[in-house]
Amino acid sequence: MAQVPTKEGDLPLHIPSIDKPCFTHFKVFGDLPCGKPPVVCIHGGPGAGHEYLLPFAALWPQFGLPVVFYDQIGCASSTHLREKAGKKAGDKAFWQIDVFLAELDNLLDHLQIRDGPGYHILGQSFGGKVGAAFACSRPSGLKRLILANSLASNDHTDRGVERRLQALPQDTQRVLRDGNQRRDFESAAYKQAMTAYMAPFMCRTSPLPSELLAAMKHLNDDKTVHSTMYGPSTACPTGSMSGWTCIPHLHKITAPTLVYNGEFDSSEDEAQVPFFELIPRVRWITFPDAAHMCHLEGRGIRERVLQVVGDFLAQAE
Repeated sequence: MAQVPTKEGDLPLHIPSIDKPCFTHFKVFGDLPCGKPPVVCIHGGPGAGHEYLLPFAALWPQFGLPVVFYDQIGCASSTHLREKAGKKAGDKAFWQIDVFLAELDNLLDHLQIRDGPGYHILGQSFGGKVGAAFACSRPSGLKRLILANSLASNDHTDRGVERRLQALPQDTQRVLRDGNQRRDFESAAYKQAMTAYMAPFMCRTSPLPSELLAAMKHLNDDKTVHSTMYGPSTACPTGSMSGWTCIPHLHKITAPTLVYNGEFDSSEDEAQVPFFELIPRVRWITFPDAAHMCHLEGRGIRERVLQVVGDFLAQAE
């Protein structure tokens, strides 16, 4: 049975460069004042919305940990900023990780969870980049950090895309490379080739889980954030995050950290090595037979992920 959030709402978000009221939509599962650190889940995409992370709501009934979800600015049920769609000179300058760090700070302040037992962070994919950058600032109240299917540098993104392209049949490669060069991402041939490109590393469960379909709908309904920050196609990472890295700052993370990825993940092992080598207190797990959405996979993988995450967060300091 699907769980029902115990609290849901919109909290005001002030962005100095935006001349309209903005808000962040959030949901809480469980009792925030229960005495245990809540788990703040940061979704990926960017622009995918929180629904595909909802399996982690089970951390409340199974481990007694309240769970907070939210939609980042620009997507899903939060304020959309289609006027910042990468067409004007300042749009790429606006869509940087700093706006998401400010939003996370605003959420923590609004929910008043920095003090007392503190809080945990679980960032998945792009959300892991936000979580890692946030943890590098040594924020007050952060107890434990989970970096799920993420990357420490966009250089890893670029190299991974090239490796996955080279693994495709020559005809499929040619369609994608030609489309990228001509900036033609909407042709039927390109879309068909993209399906072949993404299938092995995104989610290996068929049919695709309903939670993932919700994320895909958000990304398709408003492409502003994803196309501006990542690029116009998953096989063409040329957005405003190009060149981003948190590697020089990873040694500053003091929270015990769990890093995990899947055997067939687009966030490949190479991309996890900086986390593992530079974060002082870290554990790294690779889930066999899983891809980029380990927590949505079938075959018992979803349950193993939840158990590993819950056990890690429940550990005493």
